Amino acid sequence: MSLSSSVSAWLLVLLCAGSGAYCLGRVHRPGSASRGGSAAAGEALMGFGMALMALPLGTGGGWQAPVLSAVFCAAALHSVWLLRAGAHHTHHLVGSLTMVYMALAAGSGPGHGHGHAGTAGLPLLTGLLLVYYAGYVVFGGARLVTVGAGGGSAGGGQGGSTELIRACRLAMGTGMLAMLLAM
Repeated sequence: MSLSSSVSAWLLVLLCAGSGAYCLGRVHRPGSASRGGSAAAGEALMGFGMALMALPLGTGGGWQAPVLSAVFCAAALHSVWLLRAGAHHTHHLVGSLTMVYMALAAGSGPGHGHGHAGTAGLPLLTGLLLVYYAGYVVFGGARLVTVGAGGGSAGGGQGGSTELIRACRLAMGTGMLAMLLAM
């Protein structure tokens, strides 16, 4: 792994872990209702899982793929449960299933780690996920700029600034896009 790709990988790890930590902090804040707290917990799990998957060490030793797959299968089931409250949880379901897909693809390659040769997965599915996350990032970025320019509300009912929550989600969407591109 070259120095620039190693630095990029570590920056992705820090971005995802930082997003996960922020979301974890939102879980227990006063005013985070059960729906908001549950969404924040799912986002924290996603951030930390992405950080673990993006580690450039290649030291998975075979445990990363099955562990991440099991954790994100459980997160996907939780997302399905949350869908009864509204379709806005669909993104969490897509994210959890994408993490399972990437973990299985990374675990099946010769390097058994994310970003190594042979971890391309299914080209059509990878392409569809790239289109989804590219759209998510572009739409989320435009929405963040629009809200920021309009002096959006602070608080957001989830224990934090609406803009910061959206920025956190945008960072994780960008991280997911980067990890898919590395496949």
